[in-house]
Amino acid sequence: MTFGAGLLSSHRKQAPMPELSPGRALFVFSVLGVLFSVLIGKALYLQWVSGDFLQTQGAARYVRDVEIPAYRGKITDRFGEPLAISTPVKSLWAFTGKLNASDEQMNALAKVLDTTPQSLKKRIEAAGDFVYLAKGVPPEIAEEARALKIPGLYDERVYRRYYPAGELTSQILGFTDIDDYGQEGLELARQDWLGGKSGSRRVIINRKGEAVEDIAGVQAPREGRDLALSLDLRLQYLAQMELKAAVAEHKAKAGSLVVLDAQTGEVLALANWPTYNPNRRDEFIPARMRNRALIDIFEPGSTFKPFTVAIALDSGRVKPTTVMETASGQWTIGKYTIHDSHASGNLTVEQVLQRSSNTGTAKVALMMSSEKMWQGLSSTGFGMPVNTGFPGESFGRLRPAKSWRPIEQATISYGHGVSVNLLQLARGYTVFTGNGELKPVSLYRTSGEVVGKPVISPATAAEMRRMLEMAASPDGTGARAQVPDYRVAGKTGTARKPEKGGYSKKYVSSFVGFAPVSSPRLIVAVMIDEPSAGKYYGAAVAAPVFSSVVGKALRMLGVPPDRSAPIMLPPDGEDIMEET
Repeated sequence: MTFGAGLLSSHRKQAPMPELSPGRALFVFSVLGVLFSVLIGKALYLQWVSGDFLQTQGAARYVRDVEIPAYRGKITDRFGEPLAISTPVKSLWAFTGKLNASDEQMNALAKVLDTTPQSLKKRIEAAGDFVYLAKGVPPEIAEEARALKIPGLYDERVYRRYYPAGELTSQILGFTDIDDYGQEGLELARQDWLGGKSGSRRVIINRKGEAVEDIAGVQAPREGRDLALSLDLRLQYLAQMELKAAVAEHKAKAGSLVVLDAQTGEVLALANWPTYNPNRRDEFIPARMRNRALIDIFEPGSTFKPFTVAIALDSGRVKPTTVMETASGQWTIGKYTIHDSHASGNLTVEQVLQRSSNTGTAKVALMMSSEKMWQGLSSTGFGMPVNTGFPGESFGRLRPAKSWRPIEQATISYGHGVSVNLLQLARGYTVFTGNGELKPVSLYRTSGEVVGKPVISPATAAEMRRMLEMAASPDGTGARAQVPDYRVAGKTGTARKPEKGGYSKKYVSSFVGFAPVSSPRLIVAVMIDEPSAGKYYGAAVAAPVFSSVVGKALRMLGVPPDRSAPIMLPPDGEDIMEET
């Protein structure tokens, strides 16, 4: 046994090792060389060719740019009363890959945010690696959400617009969206001024999705700038309340009212009804959001007659005492006949305006060339932009003189066949309140003297003030515009609304005037759209609104009275009405 084992052991020790053939060795080393070359090539490719891409992908997993919202500038009235301010609120956000909420937590979060779990999940699935679960929520709501302790859910401070005056100024200011970007009105028009520019900071995110360290300098936000409007919030409230009452009393479709500073052209009040509350975004109705005084156009009717008379006076075609043949109360031009509401006998030019004679105004117009009349109306701003900068502001319509037929020149003279917006019409009356200059109007507070564009001579402007005071006297169509203790001047207007092929039986009632006549301070224009309670003449519907607004506004502003004698008004129903 021992001897045999020894032989076996000796045999094993002496067994020859297998040798690798030269061909096989070359093959093995060739494969290893190729593999090593591939590894080197891949490393070089990743380092030099795809380096930027890989660096970006890596950074995307731990680096985030966090926005720092800018504070939006506030909007105030002329005395600094806030009309639009930005208040701090919260937004809830998450990195989708880090958000880890159980079904129970997701249901609870949906309840806090007043939505459904399905809606939240849909929003998360549709997002990339970052999602806002809610924007602009009150801080207490954000605290409730954070109290659920959902991993990966965070909040940040942002700003939401709030409008202290609510519906009083909504159609002027407009509103902002959920990201505090202007969507309507001056919020949209002055976005660059008010909005500023958001800042940012770059941070490292840990595995829990938390920002743990800034890795780059903070880019500070550029805050928005404040904006002071020309509005007087006291007058705005007065205008809105009086307009609302008039629309309700006459069961009208809508209405607008403008109050201008007669010397500077600043818009002191601009009211529309119906309106809306910009703080209740869930109740927005498009028809209520429109700023009718700037966007809607209408035929001005007899409120347009003073411009025809002024152009004729200034050109020397007539004098205030020139007699016009209006005895029959009608005048035929071709196949068309113009009518007055009733025959008044022959009238002087000043009586034509006082009693609102269509035939008399038409005859005054046709004493001028169509080009002369068009030039005068165009110089007064009709058919031209008011240039307030308000989004959607209308130009009105004044066709070129070369297309006028005699009957069209006649009807344009008393406000038919021409269209205006209410602010444009009110601005036209600045020609009468000053020295014959058309003042630029402004929605923003101005300072210093405002220079207008000469349209008529100072002497003609003075004559027009006198004649418009006659038109608003107890013997004129605007008797209901009278204000105790103050001399007033102005013109009524009543016009049927155009429809396809002619005119409807719906009316626009208006009055435009100014006070006190001795030194005009305010121009007030009133338009009531489609009154349907039985009265529709401007004398009965719009003139009383003018009287109420002007009387209260002048006392509010401390303007001294310029009338000593009492006013004798005609009884109801005895107003001199103008033809429509």
